[in-house]
Amino acid sequence: MPAKNGTAKSGQGNGAGTRLVIVESPAKAKTIAGYLGRGYIVESSIGHIRDLPGSASEVPAKYKGEPWAKLGVNVEHDFEPLYVVNTDKRSQVAKLKKLLAEADELFLATDEDREGEAIAWHLQDVLKPKVPVHRMVFNEITKDAIQRAAANPRELNMRLVDAQETRRILDRLYGYEVSPVLWKKVMPKLSAGRVQSVATRLVVERERERIAFVPAHYWDILGQFDTGKDEEPKAFKAGLVSVDGRRVAQGRDFASDGTLKTKDVLHLDEPAARALAERLRERPYEVKSVERKPYTRKPYPPFRTTTLQQEASRKLGFSAKYTMSVAQKLYENGFITYMRTDSITLSETAITAARRQAASLFGGEYVPDKPRVYASKVKNAQEAHEAIRPAGDSFRTPGETGLSGDQFRLYELIWKRTIASQMKDAAGQSVSIRVTGVSTAGETAEFGATGKTITFYGFLKAYVESADDPSTDRDDQERRLPNLVEGDPLTALAVDAEGHSTRPPARYTEASLVKELEEREIGRPSTYASIIGTILDRGYVFKKGTALVPSFLAFAVVNLLERHFGNLVDYDFTAHMEDGLDEIARGEAERVRWLTRFYFGDNGEEGLKELVGDIGDIDAKGISSFPVKGTDIMVRVGRYGPYLDRDGERVNIPEDIAPDELTGEKAEELFAQPSGDRELGTDPETGHTIVAKSGRFGPYVTEILPEPEAPAEGEKKKRVKKADAPKPRTSSLFKSMSLDTVTLEDALRLLSLPRTLGELDGEPVTAQNGRFGPYIKRGTDSRSLESEADLFTVTLEKAKELLAQPKQRGRGRAAAAAPLRELGDDPASGKPVVVKEGRFGPYVTDGETNASLRKGDEVESITIQRAAELLVERREKVAAGGGKKKPAPRRRTSAKSGS
Repeated sequence: MPAKNGTAKSGQGNGAGTRLVIVESPAKAKTIAGYLGRGYIVESSIGHIRDLPGSASEVPAKYKGEPWAKLGVNVEHDFEPLYVVNTDKRSQVAKLKKLLAEADELFLATDEDREGEAIAWHLQDVLKPKVPVHRMVFNEITKDAIQRAAANPRELNMRLVDAQETRRILDRLYGYEVSPVLWKKVMPKLSAGRVQSVATRLVVERERERIAFVPAHYWDILGQFDTGKDEEPKAFKAGLVSVDGRRVAQGRDFASDGTLKTKDVLHLDEPAARALAERLRERPYEVKSVERKPYTRKPYPPFRTTTLQQEASRKLGFSAKYTMSVAQKLYENGFITYMRTDSITLSETAITAARRQAASLFGGEYVPDKPRVYASKVKNAQEAHEAIRPAGDSFRTPGETGLSGDQFRLYELIWKRTIASQMKDAAGQSVSIRVTGVSTAGETAEFGATGKTITFYGFLKAYVESADDPSTDRDDQERRLPNLVEGDPLTALAVDAEGHSTRPPARYTEASLVKELEEREIGRPSTYASIIGTILDRGYVFKKGTALVPSFLAFAVVNLLERHFGNLVDYDFTAHMEDGLDEIARGEAERVRWLTRFYFGDNGEEGLKELVGDIGDIDAKGISSFPVKGTDIMVRVGRYGPYLDRDGERVNIPEDIAPDELTGEKAEELFAQPSGDRELGTDPETGHTIVAKSGRFGPYVTEILPEPEAPAEGEKKKRVKKADAPKPRTSSLFKSMSLDTVTLEDALRLLSLPRTLGELDGEPVTAQNGRFGPYIKRGTDSRSLESEADLFTVTLEKAKELLAQPKQRGRGRAAAAAPLRELGDDPASGKPVVVKEGRFGPYVTDGETNASLRKGDEVESITIQRAAELLVERREKVAAGGGKKKPAPRRRTSAKSGS
């Protein structure tokens, strides 16, 4: 039978029967089918085939009346999960059952991690095979690896399945019990999650530190000294270290509140520094000491998931989510090993391949006598896989792969890191020089300089790791100092005072947040990409450049969780939960007892059920309010966004303001701005006052209706239904108008819309302004007008002509506007991606899929990597039925879910 829709048939039976191999993705199925011998049929499950119900409509009828049905977990009966086959997977499950009916053996070849093990178990449980079942595992998709895996299957590891199921149940209980509290007390449609809420708290806490931060100002002195020798370098710079033996204060000596925290240091202000510099100019200096030490730098270990995400962020500008998307493609097409791993170990064949290639490229002197072996320092690491490395027993150089674009760049990064991990240490010398001189006032000043020279580059020839702080020196960067000895005389070429200010702690980037989560042992490293994606999508965090900035909404959510669910966002508690899940995976803890303690409590400790049942004392206004530092102004998070409040006076906070930028001065500026409301005059026909206003959806004009007459004394006030109450006329301003310049005449014309032109065939024809621009309408038929001004000039005759013309659809109604920017080719579709201006703001498109820019995305700075992320998310949303477009015929692999 021919390959179709992700099914790949690798050959006809040869008397040994037919073997059905089920993998997770169609791309993987196609590649693996080419490696297996005759008698194998390879089919994809297209990710997860079943899960806990996603909505009430998915709960089977016989369970709908159960009190636990909305959770999808029977908390009263050993936390038994209720699984349902995903709606969009029913046809695929039917197809798998049909293939299985014709097979003699079943090979479950999903990924070799906890989630992959759980998917394999779900497949077995749903398909109910009556033939032998084997668990086929591999960590690279090469011919040898696939054939070895097929020849050496194992049984399902039920401890891993149990651990993954516990994790899924735990996340469901957390999300479904805590999220409704956020809906009631903060804002509808918010979500909480075991790891996402803690990640959000980290970002919020960093912003709080930035808000509370008080800069300290300090001065020091920089000297430039000449050796008087002919050899290079002749001159060098050194900073003032001490005066009369008293160390000069540096940034590290100040606390975050701007106070000096280190005792007995000399804090120089500007006058003191300038005066001292003057006293030290044109004075004799000499070398007090020279200290030389050997310098050695060992190679970095091969990549694991988190370090790959961090380096791809620093070097390539990739987000964690995009890195994993590109890595997935490289893995499925046989270029790298499995990319979700905590391991930094390499197989013997990989070590041999790396050493052989390093010797070939750089020479035998760059390869150590013995192979390097790396041991993971990550607690609870899953060591089932190797580190992330090029696939195969011999590595292809990037140029030999045939890859291009971002796949080429990521493969090159992985290849370089793997080769470097098996090379020799870099070696050199570090030098520290101290220089002394005496001022005209008799003060002894000591200056210091440090340098580094590299005599053997070793692994640095292949790979140099980047740092989160761009001011940090790279490992291959030299700082050469003159060859000096104690007592050498020096001449000061310059002695200058320099001012400095301490800086607030840097915001997290994706790379540094991944690092922080891993160091705190929060969550699973394989889920960090999806966790960061979630907090961005939920509006808890947005990006400014690469920095992650929390929204005011995130402040409100974290306030509530900290005050009323402290344990649930406590860093240590969350890490201990991870330990418990790993104990279950190792068979050292029992699932039901562990979940019972978490949900119902134990030994006097409140469980989750009791916590969420007692929310009456939560002050909704209080948790959504926080003061602007040094003022009587409050930030409040309302249903329609954040605003400032001072004694009842309110003003909206612009979307692009980060919380630490909202100083007292900035708040006063916002209050001082015109509200946007302008009284334009009186409508001569109605006598109503006409005003221009600024609203959520832009500027508009409206009329102020008179208050209803008060009832006569003794009469009851008549209650009028809201639907029956008179409504003021309202109209949006044209794009050519502004609040500052709109006139009463303009407003009255706008309020006259829609304008009736007459009748055609007994039906009224109107000209009106709508969501998609100006148009004419007769019944249900409409045609666009070229400009808003046409609304007042179009005639019935012209309307008749327009209505007689065929209706144009889509973006082809008007000449396509030139793109705002061209970004390059989309790694997924291969089509050029551009930024365009749309009705609802700028968006990116590859000609087939459109995705709006998000908060924090700027037209001028958005990269092709960020655009590709937005397009991938849009395609996934459409495919899941969450968009207007019909799902594309080609089916996509489900992304692995996070915590």
